[in-house]
Amino acid sequence: MIAITGANGNLGSATIQNLLQKTEASDIVAIVRNPETVVDFREQGVIILKADYNDYNSLSKAFENVKTALQVSTVGVDTPAAQFQEGNVVKAMETNQVSHIVYTSMVQARPNTIFQGTAAQFHTEELIRKTGIPYTFFRNNMYMEAIPGLIGYALETGEIRYPSGNGKVGYASRQDIAEAIAKVLTAGNNMHENKTYEITGSEAWSFRDLAQIISEEKGLTIKHLDISDETFRMELNSYQLPIQVVDLLVSMANAIKAGEFSHTENTLGKLLGRKPMDLTAYIKSL
Repeated sequence: MIAITGANGNLGSATIQNLLQKTEASDIVAIVRNPETVVDFREQGVIILKADYNDYNSLSKAFENVKTALQVSTVGVDTPAAQFQEGNVVKAMETNQVSHIVYTSMVQARPNTIFQGTAAQFHTEELIRKTGIPYTFFRNNMYMEAIPGLIGYALETGEIRYPSGNGKVGYASRQDIAEAIAKVLTAGNNMHENKTYEITGSEAWSFRDLAQIISEEKGLTIKHLDISDETFRMELNSYQLPIQVVDLLVSMANAIKAGEFSHTENTLGKLLGRKPMDLTAYIKSL
């Protein structure tokens, strides 16, 4: 049995779609807080189990008879609440003697990073290592699919308003990552055990580069305006976002500026056995 946490999220659901091409639906367990959000998977024969990251007992029950599991990381800061939630998942997998854990972490995960999410995911990596269960860490760079949110209304205004300086990002396609994860989950051998994969594009791009590519591919004139942190925070606050979300997004911008997302390598292509989607092709599809 292969279990997927956060199965109703973008990465979780894309992974299941790839798994359905490789294994029987009845061998896939989709673990979600709200089962009604994955009715389409149930109709295809996937086992749907309800569990909450805050409820260890529900998680423990969901992982019964599971051999391999994908733990999709929560999106959040490195707080006691986030550590508790992710720790519950790890504990439940350990209790049920899951034989292989695949975890989605952040590129070059380590403690004391500027981006708050990276430190949180490194903490979970450490919890998984301590279980002694064979693991595979997918340390993902930023998704190409996040670009529309990063550029905001640039296609209408002609400005990408983002405080990234000259920092670069090695974007990778979430769809490619889901395909690679499905391959690892169904490999049926030990070749991926206790491996840490840095999942990135083959090239890193600044927001100025991004503006130029969008301009060329869309026949527009787009510029990157490197606004201040204060202006960025004010604009985020205008959307009435929770302060924790605003802090997280500001920390992401600061991390990009500092180069925390600039790492690139070709691991994703090796896992896929083909060339991953490149940034220009993705921009064309917008």
